[in-house]
Amino acid sequence: MLATSFAEILSISSIFPFLGAIASPDHIFNLPVTQPIIQFFDLSRSEQILLPLTLIFIVAVLFASSLRLLLLWANTRLSYAIGADLGVSIYRRTLYQPYAIHCSRNSSEIINGVTNKTASMISIITHLLSIISAVVILVGILVILLSVNPTIALIAFGGFSFIYIGIVQLMRARLIAGSSIIANESTQVIKSLQEGLGGIRDVLIDGTQNAYCEVYRKADLALRKAQASSHFIQASPRFAVEGLAMVLIAGLAYFLVQEPDGLVKALPLLGVLALGAQRLLPLLQQAYGSWTAIQSGKMSLQDGLDLLDQPLPDYATKPSPLPIPFRRQIKLANLSFRYEISAPFVLNDLNFVISKGDRVGFIGTTGSGKSTTIDIIMGLLEPSEGALIVDEQILNNLNRRAWQARIAHVPQAIFLSDTTIEENIAFGVPRAEIDPDRVRQSALQAQLDSTIISWPRGYKTLVGERGIRLSGGQRQRIGIARALYKRADVLIFDEATSALDEETEQAVMQAIESLSRDITMLIIAHRHSTLKNCTKIIELDAGRIKKIGSYQDIIEPTASHP
Repeated sequence: MLATSFAEILSISSIFPFLGAIASPDHIFNLPVTQPIIQFFDLSRSEQILLPLTLIFIVAVLFASSLRLLLLWANTRLSYAIGADLGVSIYRRTLYQPYAIHCSRNSSEIINGVTNKTASMISIITHLLSIISAVVILVGILVILLSVNPTIALIAFGGFSFIYIGIVQLMRARLIAGSSIIANESTQVIKSLQEGLGGIRDVLIDGTQNAYCEVYRKADLALRKAQASSHFIQASPRFAVEGLAMVLIAGLAYFLVQEPDGLVKALPLLGVLALGAQRLLPLLQQAYGSWTAIQSGKMSLQDGLDLLDQPLPDYATKPSPLPIPFRRQIKLANLSFRYEISAPFVLNDLNFVISKGDRVGFIGTTGSGKSTTIDIIMGLLEPSEGALIVDEQILNNLNRRAWQARIAHVPQAIFLSDTTIEENIAFGVPRAEIDPDRVRQSALQAQLDSTIISWPRGYKTLVGERGIRLSGGQRQRIGIARALYKRADVLIFDEATSALDEETEQAVMQAIESLSRDITMLIIAHRHSTLKNCTKIIELDAGRIKKIGSYQDIIEPTASHP
């Protein structure tokens, strides 16, 4: 920035002798300041001074332009490098947030924060650097103009600045209001896209495309109107200021040429002022435009900063922990849970023990607390009261990750990434570190290998976005194979076989049962027949334990007396 400011001073300064040599070469030839040039080029006549001064002027202008281009490159690269750091940091901090926080907010807020609002932060950093650059270069230009004619320089700079400051005062409130609209509606645009595309099957069946398009149209139109208004406010002052500059230079030229030898004296002065104005006006517009852009992105910046303020847990900066010792039992002691302090309890005073190697089934009506209990056992939710104890160790923030290293989870809705079957089974493992033999063994145990090898590309088959190219049963079995690939010693099945037919479900459960008896299994199942090999059944009702017993004690009496 400082080098560019100095180059602008040189380029504007060099026009004065250049134009002077055009108007009066004898006068310039005899000036003390030009003597080094005359001696360097060994000039003998005044007419010869024009060529060296022309070359000096051209070199000065090109040098200044090159430095401004370099400054633009440096500012832009710096801004986007910072933006990359911010985007990664927002995403990283978001992924490390507790499960309860993820349950409480819409994913479109995060997607918008990582994409659009990070882009707004990059834009603000770029504009902030532009303002600083403009101010530094403006100071250099103003110094040279003041040295030529202080009165005219102050009148010009003061008049231009007055226009911009006046517009700033008038438009501040409007820009802030637009900033709020841009921040809110950009989230709504992503939300409408997610909901329309996420439920595309129902949208197509129900023919509700127009309804989703209307939701998107309203959000997008409000966003574009706010952006357009901001852009107009940003660009409009330039035309008024350019007109004022031309009036000032024309008036000054008229008065100067009225004096004796007016043209000879006026030409260099007008050239300096014209070039100064040509440099000055874009810089003022750049500073003003950057200020309006910052105001327009203010709310998006605040949202991005809020996401950057998300705390990171201690384990985020540490290597993966060794699994916590688990040799005897998992115990829930007087455990209660609610999502917020003001909300009612979802679980109330749960007390039970799961011994290592147990097969435990959880049953109960919808809303009875089965999934919440499982989430607490997995360490996704933290008890509001009481404790989760593993081999006499109370689970807390310090050892939660070490406990989760022992757990594999198969949910009802399996998330599949748009990659190969192999990569989805070894989910989260870098491609170069995947063990193909272990992948196939896991697929065999999940009763999926024969299906996969019948496909032309086998384990390299792409599953499509969210596994759209697979059947529901195939997706579920990939989820089971994924859990088996992890080789955890606590397997949790949350309605994991609900999409399978009874014959396939029985085959999968038999395969699971054939695993080591040291593996502990917790199963939530829609069909009670899935639980017949469980060593213990826990029935929940309204967040409380209703019964604990064997399959024969709890399920069979219900089946025989519907």
